[in-house]
Amino acid sequence: MRNVLRCLPPLHYPMTFPNGGHEYMREEFNEALKAAVKAQDKRRMSTLRLINAAIKDRDIAARSSDKKCVSDAEVLEILAKMVKQRHESIRTYTEGGRPELAQQEQEEIDIISSFMPKQLSEDEIRDAVIELMSEVGCDGLKDMGKTMGALKERYAGRMDFAKANRIVKEQLQERCG
Repeated sequence: MRNVLRCLPPLHYPMTFPNGGHEYMREEFNEALKAAVKAQDKRRMSTLRLINAAIKDRDIAARSSDKKCVSDAEVLEILAKMVKQRHESIRTYTEGGRPELAQQEQEEIDIISSFMPKQLSEDEIRDAVIELMSEVGCDGLKDMGKTMGALKERYAGRMDFAKANRIVKEQLQERCG
């Protein structure tokens, strides 16, 4: 199981990014899965297997476009999507009167989130948007795509892009009147 998702050779030293993440997240998932198996933590095992399966699916899709495997930034996107799906499920289960299923989804969110960098607050997102817009030189709503693309590149996995989209739109409207 250890070599299932390894696309790149392991480092002899961990490379860390400013957000505290490691370059080879796959190894972290595999080590966590081994620990969960040893501890017989069924929820953690199933969630980590779901993460590995989602990454493997994206790897297979990436091969068709001549990429060897997905990057850590793409892995963070996968994790963010998984968290978002579970939040939607929690809302559905709560509305449907199934609190035990909502609790299971929350436990999965906690496990998935433990592998993600700290999420930026709304004020931090606003500051990042303002700083980026001044760097990029945004003039109007036509620069929305350029701004969002730059945000996704710089803050992959660290920012709620739905909130960022709203803030970018507000800032562009303020600048353009």
